[in-house]
Amino acid sequence: MSSRRLVTLGVLGGAFLAAIEATIVSTVMPTVVDHLGGLSHYAWVFSAYILTSTVTMPLWGRMSDLYGRRTFYLAAVGVFLLGSALSGASQSMGQLIAFRAIQGVGAGGLLPLGMTIIGELYTLKERAKAQAWFSGVWGLASIVGPLIGGFLADRVSWRWVFYLNLPFGAIAAALVGMSLVDRRSPEPPRIDYRGAAVLSACITLFLLALSQTGVPDASLDKFQLAAFYAVSAVLGVWFLRIEQQVPQPILPLSLLSNAYVGSSTVVGFLTGIAMFGVLSFVPLFVQSAMGKTATQAGSALTPLLLGWVVMSVVTSQVLPKVGFRRMVMAGLTCISLGFFGLTRMTHDSPMPALWLSLGVMGVGMGMAMLSLLLAGQSAVPREQLGIATSLGQFSRSIGGAVGVALMGTVMTASLAALQETHMPLARAVELSLHRAFIVGTIVALVALAASTKVPRGFPKRPPEASPIATAASESSTV
Repeated sequence: MSSRRLVTLGVLGGAFLAAIEATIVSTVMPTVVDHLGGLSHYAWVFSAYILTSTVTMPLWGRMSDLYGRRTFYLAAVGVFLLGSALSGASQSMGQLIAFRAIQGVGAGGLLPLGMTIIGELYTLKERAKAQAWFSGVWGLASIVGPLIGGFLADRVSWRWVFYLNLPFGAIAAALVGMSLVDRRSPEPPRIDYRGAAVLSACITLFLLALSQTGVPDASLDKFQLAAFYAVSAVLGVWFLRIEQQVPQPILPLSLLSNAYVGSSTVVGFLTGIAMFGVLSFVPLFVQSAMGKTATQAGSALTPLLLGWVVMSVVTSQVLPKVGFRRMVMAGLTCISLGFFGLTRMTHDSPMPALWLSLGVMGVGMGMAMLSLLLAGQSAVPREQLGIATSLGQFSRSIGGAVGVALMGTVMTASLAALQETHMPLARAVELSLHRAFIVGTIVALVALAASTKVPRGFPKRPPEASPIATAASESSTV
């Protein structure tokens, strides 16, 4: 087997670990609470992971541009496995939260750096197919995660949800470590430590405030929330000034003036709002408004995931012929239609009607997400491929945090108002979620309008530069 294929297998293995973590842990958390207690801190097991993974995404990408893909990909795997091992050995909920934060730091590098390595090893035409494999891995992980988690929790131990990462992560790291060669720049890089620190603090405060916005029993009052947002804004302005002054910024602002990268970042952010809103609130609608079981609520998203995976594969074949803009616009049209379908669902709607709306939305996700990723990658030199790829993932994650907070605020405010009218709880939940879905529809339509700024076709002259990393068998010929 060629070195390039070995690297690809290793990267996909790392992507699977990061993807399955999103579903497998939630399955075993009730068992974890039984053993460790700390129910009041339940949400922080997930929030700590999401927070650290989001904050570190652009840092991993930029550092790989400066020092090499192999070095930092292996570092990301190592941190992820360290967090996994410690999480499995946790003796209290506080320890689990802290170790999940460590795990999240590693996860922040696994997906973006994996996509960056694939983007560097394959041509644009090949890359479309290779990047579609990531969607397949994500879809598979989303489906098997709950099954594996349930089996381990019932038959073995919840700790093996984390320990299981160790052998598979080691294999993925070995494949990449043996088959990928870093190509270092002859000039030593100059690290923008100040910019990295300010950006991390800015995003951390912003995400912490978002996680408490619209929450009825939030630990932060409205004045503390306002302070968090204000300080985050000040840090954001400071960060922009730093990046304009340093020779090698952690986030080159020139990237955002690139028509492909800038438009992909904005559309990706808006699409993230819509995407995470669906993932968070559709299961709640199925269980609380439609009166279905928890199993039915958990499986309701399967049509979305399957549509996403299948359409990613189809898009990889079609994209080189039709261009980024058409595929992104077609995808966002489907997402908007799917959201509109959700606004028409009621407590007595048949499940196939819900599946149809989610399937249409999944088709749209498959078209839009892959196209946005490749649009950003196609327009930058190899020396900026890491930060461009990470920026796309980062914008979607931030959009997701905003989407969950925005729709959650709409839902809770509506629910409180409707309950004051003594409306039955199930009916109040239904109407409240309808309003949240209307917000999602509006955001999807705004994203569709923004997608008109995505350039037609492909960059006329893709930038040429020395690769940061190559497959080992190709290192002598590049």
